[in-house]
Amino acid sequence: MKLIVTNDDGIEAQGLLTLAGLASQWGDVVIVAPAEIQSGASHQLTNNRPIRVDELAGDRYRVWGTPADCARLALGQLAADGDWVLSGINHGANLGVDVYESGTVAAAREAAFHGCKAMALSHYVAEGRAIDWPLAAERLGPLLERLLHEPLESGCFLNVNLPHPEHTERRLETKIASVDSSPFRHTFARTGNGYLNVDVYHERPRRPGQDTDLCFSGHISVSTIRV
Repeated sequence: MKLIVTNDDGIEAQGLLTLAGLASQWGDVVIVAPAEIQSGASHQLTNNRPIRVDELAGDRYRVWGTPADCARLALGQLAADGDWVLSGINHGANLGVDVYESGTVAAAREAAFHGCKAMALSHYVAEGRAIDWPLAAERLGPLLERLLHEPLESGCFLNVNLPHPEHTERRLETKIASVDSSPFRHTFARTGNGYLNVDVYHERPRRPGQDTDLCFSGHISVSTIRV
């Protein structure tokens, strides 16, 4: 199995390194990731200029473009025989309407457009706490192994979100969840330079039993999204 790993936090991000290390258990890993942070880039693509790509050691490609660019280049040029595109692990959740704004999710969606199996993976960050990446890998490993070997309907991709509970239990319950369509409130404070968004992510609206609610409640949420 050939596994293409990308993200929107940049090629040096700890989440990407964690995901690449996990993925290496099940196949050959090719990293095709942005040179710079592209968080919130959504499905932006580069069509009006050449995209610089630096070939690094160990099947690693640093792309001076967006996450969706990375998926396109990987499947069209750099690793065209890839079996999966794995995007993440994002530093921060991609729940509910985030899936329309996230560069992490866009890379998986772009892969699905091209008929490649794809998965976006993110880690919710509780307020004032850091991610324990080795623990995250232990929590994600068994689920990732299962998902990589289960059939995935054509035209769909998976969106996986790890929670951030206070305990250090390695086994977390996984819940299949629909994507919460609750709109994110937009609250702005006037500043000297304009308006600053002051919404608190942890206080966002959520519907019981959907992805945001389940992840905030300590479960790993898995959503199947049709392109």
